[in-house]
Amino acid sequence: MNSESVDLIATDPPFNKGRDFHATPDSLAAGAKFQDRWSWEKDVHQEWVDQLKDDHPRLMEAIESAQHAHSEGMGAYLCFMAVRLLEMQRVLKPTGSIYLHCDATASHYLKAAMDAVFGHKNFLGDIIWNKQNGVKSRSRWSNENDNILCYAVKYRKHVFNHTDAACRKPFSDLSLKMHFKHTDSDGRKFRKRTVNGKGYLYYADEGRFIGNLWDDIPSMKANTPILKEGVGYPTQKPLKLYERIIKASTNKGDIVLDPFAGCATTCVAAERLERQWVGIDIWDKAEEILMRRMDQAGMLVEGQQLHEGWLFSEDILFTRHLPERTDDKKEAAPFLRVKECVKEPDGKRWSREKMYEYLLQQHGYRCQGCDREFDDPRYLQLDHNTPRSDGGLNHITNRVLLCGPCNQLKSNIYTLSGLRRENKKRGYMASN
Repeated sequence: MNSESVDLIATDPPFNKGRDFHATPDSLAAGAKFQDRWSWEKDVHQEWVDQLKDDHPRLMEAIESAQHAHSEGMGAYLCFMAVRLLEMQRVLKPTGSIYLHCDATASHYLKAAMDAVFGHKNFLGDIIWNKQNGVKSRSRWSNENDNILCYAVKYRKHVFNHTDAACRKPFSDLSLKMHFKHTDSDGRKFRKRTVNGKGYLYYADEGRFIGNLWDDIPSMKANTPILKEGVGYPTQKPLKLYERIIKASTNKGDIVLDPFAGCATTCVAAERLERQWVGIDIWDKAEEILMRRMDQAGMLVEGQQLHEGWLFSEDILFTRHLPERTDDKKEAAPFLRVKECVKEPDGKRWSREKMYEYLLQQHGYRCQGCDREFDDPRYLQLDHNTPRSDGGLNHITNRVLLCGPCNQLKSNIYTLSGLRRENKKRGYMASN
């Protein structure tokens, strides 16, 4: 997908629950299943690790901290999510935002990763969705809520329709009695407030902003006797939940993306609200359940069917082939990319492991930053001579081996020669 082409990402990815999920037998989603267990050996590709270590070291630190503080599985899960979060950030418009559904299992680790990708200053809130499933445990505090982490691409540039009715709820009787003591010529009750020296009128019938505690939308399990939208998908969320997200952060005609579409709740909600949408999923029946849900909701015109073609047309289109990008594969995320784009050398890219072995053969177990010799190569770390943030290449000609203290001092500030000058100034060189 082209960079800066999406207005909103609203998605419900795996949570790292450490269990397998199966759809209800004989349901619309019968046969749907996924394994929410993660291991570094089976689920992490070395190319991901190389990319994160080379280009996004702060993000890699968040992954490694989860790996050490929690488990190898949590690190693997976070690595899986990190490379996808980078792409999600890339495709969002400057006015866009992302809502990532998770729960207490990994929400704090995901927030650290999203801070690294989107920037902590673009954090819009941690929405607490009380699912109203009831308390189950008698040995600990039961988790009755999910978390929805919300970030903007650029704070205060993002779309945020906080006055929409979906983001409001009625005032309590006590609040109406205490605060709304005035009535205008149309019979509407209001209150007066002064903010930063300016007077404002607040009308009772507009309701109050709901904030980040959402306790008025039951989960699918709690909704079962009331709603008929359930399809038996193991982690299905109610349409009303995602309709609120879409109304709050998009306008009609905007493009909504769900890269973990599942049973297509985000897609159906976007269609109902007259937004364009894209859903991506690895489940081979994802397109079938989408069309059946659309049909049940009366959204399909006569003769409409799945076929291959371009995205964003008047029809609902399905393809198993990757769309072609038309933006010359330019990156978005200006604060993440290097300051100056330099063409990488032609030829096959060396792995970090191969670069490391080559430099050991050339320089032995010696730190090129302070000239100290080590008995064990594990004390040496692979780094760039010219930092990536200054346009340094991911190429063996721009690689050095440094000890831990030198690597930390160098960071993304110095070149190798600058690091050596700083070491001499501080008296850290081996010759001193």
